[in-house]
Amino acid sequence: MIPHVIHPLLRKDVIEARAYQLEGVAETLEASTLLIYPTAAGKTVVSAMVVAEKIHQESGFAVLLAPTVGLVDQHYKTFKNWFSEDIRVNTLTGSQPAKRRKGVWQSSDLVVATPQVFRNDVQNGLLDPSDLSMLVLDEAHHSVGNHAMGQSADLYVDCSDSRILAMTASPGYSKRHVQDLCKRLAINRIHMRSSSDSSVKKYLSELDILEIRVDVPVDLKKLAHPFNEWQESLVDVERRLGRYVHEGRIGYAGLSGAMDRAKGAIRRGDGSAYASVSRLALAMTLNHLINHLLSQGVGAAREFLSRKAMGESRTKKSGRDFLKDHRVSTLMSQLDGLTEIHSKIGTVRRLVVERLRRNPKSKIIIFATFRDTVSSIHKAIENIDDVKALKFVGQAKKNGVGLTSSQQIETIDLFRKGDANVLVATSVGEEGLDIPSADLVVFYEPVGSEIRTIQRRGRTGRRRQGDVIVLIAEGTRDEGAANSSQRREEAMLRSIHSVRRSLLVGPIDYSVLDSFSVSSEQGLIDASSFIQEERERYKHKFSISDTSNEGASPRIPESAGGLDAKTFRPWGQSGLDDF
Repeated sequence: MIPHVIHPLLRKDVIEARAYQLEGVAETLEASTLLIYPTAAGKTVVSAMVVAEKIHQESGFAVLLAPTVGLVDQHYKTFKNWFSEDIRVNTLTGSQPAKRRKGVWQSSDLVVATPQVFRNDVQNGLLDPSDLSMLVLDEAHHSVGNHAMGQSADLYVDCSDSRILAMTASPGYSKRHVQDLCKRLAINRIHMRSSSDSSVKKYLSELDILEIRVDVPVDLKKLAHPFNEWQESLVDVERRLGRYVHEGRIGYAGLSGAMDRAKGAIRRGDGSAYASVSRLALAMTLNHLINHLLSQGVGAAREFLSRKAMGESRTKKSGRDFLKDHRVSTLMSQLDGLTEIHSKIGTVRRLVVERLRRNPKSKIIIFATFRDTVSSIHKAIENIDDVKALKFVGQAKKNGVGLTSSQQIETIDLFRKGDANVLVATSVGEEGLDIPSADLVVFYEPVGSEIRTIQRRGRTGRRRQGDVIVLIAEGTRDEGAANSSQRREEAMLRSIHSVRRSLLVGPIDYSVLDSFSVSSEQGLIDASSFIQEERERYKHKFSISDTSNEGASPRIPESAGGLDAKTFRPWGQSGLDDF
């Protein structure tokens, strides 16, 4: 018998009892907490239990902020399924008029909203943040800079007795970034569980990651050749001036360092460095164009130049000069007449054919950075037997084509129900919307961001063993991006552990779980006893890295292992079909 959580405001036999999740609930009920789990390990489950208990305490209503309208809708459906009918759950987005929103704030137990709506309604006097019992931030790594999620948190933490549950699989790679996130959100605890934690490992399936290296077609190298020569001539000048100092192939790191030195020279009064800034800016543009051609292909290069033509480049003299250059205009006309010729396209076709041959019931997700590339991939695979492919891109921008929020939701529903078996997606599919688990995820290119890499990997292996394949075009920025992502992920783990140690405030008081119990084969037991039993079961596997005050009640130690999301992915949680 699978154990399930029992709570006055949760539906019976809906949430499977997991000790590490109940530990997360206890920590959050004690203090504002940053919750870091591997993708799909149950962050939403923890938030549901916390919110249910807060409402049970009758201390005000709760708000969950999600970065997209699609995710707002998803959370609404999930919580409606998990909560008893006594809990009033509503959604608020910018599409709803302000007059109606005020009434919703006042008549709800839980409001799921976009951060823009929360921020605007607080600023306009439609919502008093002090009325909240707690604020839940999904994909909390967005709470930086001027992002509306961070601004919303600012408005709430100023209130007395504020309580925040911030959830993410990837808070950032640098210690300073993690520290700044915790400071801004007034975080007192970090609750982290890793794939190596014995209390989590039993719910994980193995994830195989394979890198496939492909040659860049000769025709693409020919298209890139004049721009390589152009870039080299610009960088040669900066080498002679002592500003570009990197050896080997020209890359972003070398150009960025040279730009910093040129700007430093300007600050010291060297007027000649203005010309260096202009040359280096152009070299950076060329670097982007070259890498789009060589690592992505025709579609990506075409989209890059189109953005340049439609963006600020057309209003700046340097941009206009770039677009008027005969080399650029010639390339644009050549690209307009080309279909996708990158070797990655053929590799994707072979991977899809082979996977469906081995398992006709497979679900496949292919990630690409650019919409033009998504279109090229979709066109290349849509005529394959047994392939039912859908494109999944962000919302339409000016002069662009995209999917509305409702269309995004419809696309995911079709994929979930099996009406489609291949999803070709841009970054909009990396996080947010709960894309059903796939047994194969293909990265059309590696990404240098540890956050995006973790989110992409999290789309597979949720309920069964899954594979991740990363395509790398040899001799391109793909190689650097793959290495960068790995380094940043390792740095992120070190940063989290370092900051977490500085925030520890003593053992957890499990009496805050008195409203929770667990139904199991042994009957009904209280949540604290269930956690203790799980602790004893895995006691020999725990690494005692945490200390508590002498004489204090024992706490459940956390594994000191790393958050190695490359090795494992979570199985689906029993009873949560859409989790």
